[in-house]
Amino acid sequence: MQFKRVAGVTGLATLVLAGALAGVFLPAGAASTNAADATTRVTVKASEFKYVFSKRSVPTGTVIFTVLNKGKISHDFKIGGKKTKTLLPGGAAKLTVKFTKKGQYAFLCTIFGHAKAGMKGKFAVATKPVTTTTTKTTTPTTTTTPPPPTGPIGNGNTTVQVGMFEYGYNLSQQSVPSGQVTFVIRNNGSEIHNFTVQGVKVGTLLSPGQTETYTVGLPAQRFSYVCDVPFHIDRGMLGTLTVNP
Repeated sequence: MQFKRVAGVTGLATLVLAGALAGVFLPAGAASTNAADATTRVTVKASEFKYVFSKRSVPTGTVIFTVLNKGKISHDFKIGGKKTKTLLPGGAAKLTVKFTKKGQYAFLCTIFGHAKAGMKGKFAVATKPVTTTTTKTTTPTTTTTPPPPTGPIGNGNTTVQVGMFEYGYNLSQQSVPSGQVTFVIRNNGSEIHNFTVQGVKVGTLLSPGQTETYTVGLPAQRFSYVCDVPFHIDRGMLGTLTVNP
């Protein structure tokens, strides 16, 4: 009986020792596999017209980007072939990307004009961050604001329905009599827009589904209306309203 106990203890000790040695002599690839499966979290703050990262360099593996729109207009974020939805001001989204190779990965905002204005760059994976250099940004196209209108205002009383979308306006009428004109404005698009009658009234920036109503007195002349959101004029958000005597 004593011999059997000793033999059993000796056998158990041998198994423990073999397991310990196996752990010591694991292939080198085992550690790298764990590193490749590591998850890193990065916060990305978007605004006009830049991104601010909590980290600009990460190891290979999975990266969870938490993107926050801190700006006043819509933005998004694209990297590694994946893209967030369009984020309204105050909006947030998570983007999970797996980087299996080291290198510099391009990121950008895909909304028209934003990348050229500065919302692009390189994100470092298992390498040093790219040194940021000062680059000239694209200035959004704007129109010259005319002086306030002058002249007698007629007795007309007109309501104009204004629908906004990407990228244009639908007005219920393009010609009205001089007098008080009430604009009932609704954003039917998926981005932020406004309706400004140049030299008369700057419209409120409206998120999708929001509305605004304002009334202005207009003398007989032609008035330009535009969207003040950067680059929206470039895409066709402008027009002319004719006010007749």
